[in-house]
Amino acid sequence: MTDVKYWIGFNIVSGIGPARFKRLLDYFGDARRAWHAGEDELLASGLDRRSTEALLAARQELSLDDELARVKQEGVTVLTWHDERYPPRLLQIHNSPSILYVRGEIMPQDEWAVAVVGTRSATTYGRQMVGEIAGDLGRSGITVVSGLARGIDSLAHRATLRAGGRTIAVLGSGIDVIYPREHADLARKITERGAVVTEYPLGTKPEAGNFPARNRIISGLSLGTLVVEAGKRSGALITADYALEQNREVFALPGDARSGKSQGTNRLIQDGAAKLVMGVTDILEELNLTLVERHQEVRTAVPEDEKEAQILQHISAEPTHVDEIGQKANLPISQVTSTLAMMELKGMVRQVGGMNYVLARERGVEYAVE
Repeated sequence: MTDVKYWIGFNIVSGIGPARFKRLLDYFGDARRAWHAGEDELLASGLDRRSTEALLAARQELSLDDELARVKQEGVTVLTWHDERYPPRLLQIHNSPSILYVRGEIMPQDEWAVAVVGTRSATTYGRQMVGEIAGDLGRSGITVVSGLARGIDSLAHRATLRAGGRTIAVLGSGIDVIYPREHADLARKITERGAVVTEYPLGTKPEAGNFPARNRIISGLSLGTLVVEAGKRSGALITADYALEQNREVFALPGDARSGKSQGTNRLIQDGAAKLVMGVTDILEELNLTLVERHQEVRTAVPEDEKEAQILQHISAEPTHVDEIGQKANLPISQVTSTLAMMELKGMVRQVGGMNYVLARERGVEYAVE
């Protein structure tokens, strides 16, 4: 936990986002060394002068121990890129947040997630459809991800909870600053059967500029994004754009051609950027989620296959590319990829991007290699 305080510190420093922080980690090897580096070293690492000055000033003003104590006092979990509990799908996206503040719990089954987003001023049609679709997703074992905003977002969270499903809310503020304020009770209910998450430090106000960046996390946590209702300039369309950039599926609910609330969704469909959705089956079939309960059962299976055991010998906590695994295990690449896919479903390994794999821990037990 001692190293986490440096990650928290860098997350607070103005001008040091995920990309610059990653360069610092690559250069210095760990966050602690980077935090204590001198001005010349920081500049030599490639950090620009303005960010360097901001870091030097922050080191004088911040008490990292106090910041860590605040996090603990709030009962918040902090996940970093190096944490095995960090959502693997989110880790794969460009500019993934270096840390996530989490209230509640992110579970392995949350890898089967669909984002549901839309306008803050939903029509009667939009309210009815988001209730049906989000509820059906929850009943199907799919985690629903949204942004806790008024309108479609909050309706999606509520419908999922009513259906007994899991849901994740992504904030554009600090985890201790629920916005809008009237959704504080909803946020509490979400933490009981899901999680409220953010990349922003404690105390961060819900400024307008935070929300577009927040949207990349909503889509990044999800296999696909459904836009229920959206005008031509809706923030939900930003989430759809991020999903397309992340090579994730985008779905849209068609609406009244004369309604401004449907101009964004209808345009997504017309441009071929989104698949038309009339009900939850369209989403489940497109994402191959009709057998999600079976996939979740497979996770609990005990590894007994000879190929699995052979492949496990060549996977560690450090990322290993699938080609290298195949060479070391002396197995055809087709067998390696298919076996790894099943092992990932079982929770034995996880992909960390670029066809690289690491050992995973499931329910606190690490798969050992003898």
